[in-house]
Formats: sequence, structure tokens, C-alpha cells
Amino acid sequence: MKGRIAIAALTISAAAFAGILTREGFSPEAYPDPTRGESLPTIGFGSTSGVRMGDTITPVAAINRSLREVTEFEGAVKQCVHVPLYQAEYDAYLALAHNIGPGAFCGSTVVKRLNAEDYRGACQAILLFKFSNGYDCSKPGNRVCSGLWADRQRVYQQCMSAQQ
Repeated sequence: MKGRIAIAALTISAAAFAGILTREGFSPEAYPDPTRGESLPTIGFGSTSGVRMGDTITPVAAINRSLREVTEFEGAVKQCVHVPLYQAEYDAYLALAHNIGPGAFCGSTVVKRLNAEDYRGACQAILLFKFSNGYDCSKPGNRVCSGLWADRQRVYQQCMSAQQ
């Protein structure tokens, strides 16, 4: 595997962006978040900012909105991560930031470990994000947010694959 790249030179890969869209799935109408209900309406490919119940969106507009959001998340991640990364690591961390928000990501154990160059520890810290609105999504049989836990495991594996 090639060496890590300065974070300023990285950008989300097409595969990672497609993965975010696939993970989120498309909804043309705003729907209530599985754990927060109507207090966090979601639309398109997982967008929540400024969304109100009753809003609608087309697939093309939803893709464009997601691309703008990912670009914003990239800027936030680049401001708080100060070490070089492999592309797979960068993509994994962007997927996590997309799901938890850039503020939560930048204040996380993931970033603290990354900036200390504890790359494996940073990957492992992805699994700390197993709660959603008080639900432990990692508990077997959890029907409210088991998809979140499956996604955390997928992102963790992607991150760890870069550590080989």
C-alpha cells in the first residue's frame, strides 16, 4: 500500500460517495428519524439540515444536496485532523462524519487518537458511536437502530483494511 497522503490533498472517492448514498437510501419525502422521530426529519439521502416534515425532493436534487453536504464535512474534517491518511481511512472518517455530524466527529476520540498518530486506535474508536438517542444500537435484537450498528462495523472494517 502506498504511503499516507497529506489530508489537504485528499478528497472523497467516488466509491465512498456512492457508498454514502447507498447506505442512506433515497426518500423523496421527509420522514421521521428512527430514534428521534419528527424532531429530526430526514430527506433524500440522509439530509437533515433545514428539513421539515412534508418536504419533498427529487433524486437529482438529493444527490446534489448530499454532495454539497459532503464537501462541507470534508472542510470540517480537514480542519480538525492534522495527520496524513490513506484514502480508505479518509473515506471511512467522512462516512462517519456524514452520519454523526462534523462537530461530533471533530470533538471525538477518533480525532484525538488520529492526531496522536494512533491510527488503529482511531479506527477502533469508530465503534464507540453505537448509541442513538439513548438506544444501544449494538445490542443483539435491537430493531430501532441495528442498521446504524451494521454501518459502524462496515466503516470500522474499511478503516482497519487500510492498517494492513
